[in-house]
Amino acid sequence: MRRISALFTGNTELAALSGKARDLSISQQIWSAIVPDPLKKFTQAGTINHKRLTVYADNGTVAAKVKLLLPSLLTKLQKQGLEVTSIRVQVQVQSSPPKSQKTPRKLSPYAASRLEEMARELDGSALGEALGKLSRHV
Repeated sequence: MRRISALFTGNTELAALSGKARDLSISQQIWSAIVPDPLKKFTQAGTINHKRLTVYADNGTVAAKVKLLLPSLLTKLQKQGLEVTSIRVQVQVQSSPPKSQKTPRKLSPYAASRLEEMARELDGSALGEALGKLSRHV
């Protein structure tokens, strides 16, 4: 069985793709090492084109914070060995996970009876009507 690296060396397109993947991995590792911890899970390093690193932020707030830190981040990237002269920040909204279904809550029989008593005491008021309606959710 041939090794995967042998497949990449024979095909120039796969070799180029492998090189880009390696570069992305290296830039992401360096980015993760220098970015402040609160921003780490909301940002991701992208490609480096013409000595400009593209950073993807999950939302506008994170992008604004990264832009405030650009000078120090740029210096840290250069100290790590990346040949970068600028950073471009783009907002890339991630799709949110589906919302979980809420389980309907029910009152215990004791709580329902107590609410019903209070509703009778407050009969004729808006609060009494609301308590009466709530007491029926057993």
